Formats: sequence, C-alpha cells, structure tokens
Amino acid sequence: MTAFTPTEMMTVAAARALKNDDVCFVGIGAPSAACNLARLTHAPDITLIYESGTIGTAPDVLPLSIGDGELCDTALTTVSVPEMFRYWLQGGRITVGFLGGAQLDKFGNINTTVVGDYDKPKVRLPGGGGAPEIAVSCGEIFITMKQSLRGFVDKLDFITSLGHGKGGNDRAAHGVTTKGPTRLITDLAIWEPDPETKEFTVTSLHQGVTREQVSATVGWAAKFAAEVGETPVPTAEELEVLRDLHARTKAAHGGGNE
Repeated sequence: MTAFTPTEMMTVAAARALKNDDVCFVGIGAPSAACNLARLTHAPDITLIYESGTIGTAPDVLPLSIGDGELCDTALTTVSVPEMFRYWLQGGRITVGFLGGAQLDKFGNINTTVVGDYDKPKVRLPGGGGAPEIAVSCGEIFITMKQSLRGFVDKLDFITSLGHGKGGNDRAAHGVTTKGPTRLITDLAIWEPDPETKEFTVTSLHQGVTREQVSATVGWAAKFAAEVGETPVPTAEELEVLRDLHARTKAAHGGGNE
C-alpha cells in the first residue's frame, strides 16, 4: 500500500462524495482539489462551476483564485456573475456546493468574516464572497476542513454561511428549503449530521485515527455514530492523479497551491 498524508486522505474522501452527474459549485483551496480529483477519476462528466461564472470548468492546474484565467480558458462557457447567482445558483440548478472556512461549529455554520469581536477583530478574514448564497441555494453542502481547536469551535465569532443554525429544524424555520451541510470531511474523519438534532456526528474514522484524536481537535464534545466505519484508504490511482495535479499546479504557479 502506498503511503499517504492526512491531507491526501481528506481530499480523496471528499472527492469520492461527488457523483458523475453532479453540478457542483466549487470553493477555492481544498474543495477545488477534491472536485478536480473527482473529475479526473470516477466522475469525468461532473459539471464544475466557479463563482466567477465559469461553467463546465476543467482546469489543468488548481486555480489560485476565482479570477484565475485557467478557469475561463478551460470552461465550456462563462456567464456574468449576476447570471451565475440569480439563474444558476438561486434558480436551484446546482446539486452540491463545496465549501471550507476559517471556523466551523457542530451544526455546520461557517465563519469566514472575523476572528474576535466584529468591530475590533483579532483577525479580519476575506469575508463571505458567494459562500452565504451557496450555503442556502445548493441542493446540499459538503464541507472540507482540517480539524483544529482554532477552527472547530463551540461558538462562532461570526456566522457568515448558514449551516443548520441552532440545530433541529432551525434551518427550515428561517425559510431555507435546501438540505444544508450533509457531509463534513476532515483530515481525521467523515462526519454527517444527526437526522434529528443536525449535530455533526462521526460516521467514519480514517485509517489509524482514534476517537481520542478526533475529540481533542474540536471545541465541543464530539459525538460518534452507533457504528463508526473506517474510511477506505486512497487507491494508487487516486494518489497518482492527485499528486500529478499538485505537481502541475506547483510548476505553473512557482510555489504551489496545497
């Protein structure tokens, strides 16, 4: 078996969550790596959409931002941002939104705005961009993030993108009819929302990861499903394709985009 890193395991597990017939709104960074790995392996017909308006994007290297020319150059077509959001996204034409964030809580709410007090923050983050609209308008949301006490917090400093709100039926109570976060893929485990409470619950541990490791890297009392599986390890093909993608990206950008 080929050795792999926790980041590679996270990316592969996230890619596997996507289907060949999905229309996916892709976030920059880890979500982009996962979505393009899916496109280059088991889901060649997946439609990847980026916020800048590119549809059917098939980049040879991972983009540095939504404005990266690689996206427009390789897309089937490019539409205006207002059309992308109003017609495609808010029109209910996108099945999956793939997001990351700086902070996440146990109900899948995401913060990409500030760390600390809003008026006098410790850190001012890039902001929401299109993520708040993606979070409520896509059929469902997949989240990919590395686990840490800094990122997985009991209470967000700011809610940028709605997950399941306060849990239970709170999302629906706000008039949101889409499913919201249905899967959280980290470098340690796969989490899914409890059917009733909507609190993220560990359903699969990556190879060699213990429950104690998972619990030690989240700011709340982690919950585990009645039966917790073991995530299948990456195949040789998945690792080869992913590593080739990162190598091309590093060569193209002269510093890499991990």
